[in-house]
Amino acid sequence: MNTKKLLTRSFIFFTLLIILDQILKIWVKTHMLIGERIVIFPHWFYLHFTENPGMAFGMSFGGDTGKLLLSLFRLVAVIVMSWYLVKMAQKGASKGLIFSFTMIIAGAFGNIIDSAFYGLIFNDSYHQVAQFLPQGGGYAGFLHGHVVDMLYFPIIQGSYPDWLPVLGGQHFIFFSPIFNLADSYITVGVIIILLFQRKFFAQLLDEEKNKQPEKAEIVAETEKEETL
Repeated sequence: MNTKKLLTRSFIFFTLLIILDQILKIWVKTHMLIGERIVIFPHWFYLHFTENPGMAFGMSFGGDTGKLLLSLFRLVAVIVMSWYLVKMAQKGASKGLIFSFTMIIAGAFGNIIDSAFYGLIFNDSYHQVAQFLPQGGGYAGFLHGHVVDMLYFPIIQGSYPDWLPVLGGQHFIFFSPIFNLADSYITVGVIIILLFQRKFFAQLLDEEKNKQPEKAEIVAETEKEETL
């Protein structure tokens, strides 16, 4: 597959991922209150609306200043990764590697959209269902919006054995973090790269090795012409 076609498909894939992420987030934001829960499959899958002011999977980071720095870091990371993705495609990287990086970029960008714009275009969801473009304005400024999370999978619940030091008798839930589709894109993309990194990057090295003789021939011909 040529570079242009591969990058076009990557962009289409990126766009579809962003659309899915934003459709679900906007639906949750405009139909649910913070803390409200909808049962999808009893006991192990819920839509549980919460908002994350900081990092992925419900974590937070350093207040307003940390929030701004994190949003800017995400933006820079997306730009750098996008540049690197184009370079990899030009070097003949496999479709698997390109689409894995596309998932990571889409995940980061999906959460950037929340941070950048949701505070401007929605009011808060604590005592009301949020409205789009409310009369009184949004709940936060540019790059200070909260990321909408809703996917909750409390697959296993129980209590630690009483004989266990420190944790004995305490309740536990696996898996307890609440996250969104964008977070899952990043996670899946990273896992695929880790699982198949040898195959992905070995192909890139092979491509570079194959180009070395061609480069050597070009240099030799250039030096010969200059001598003549």
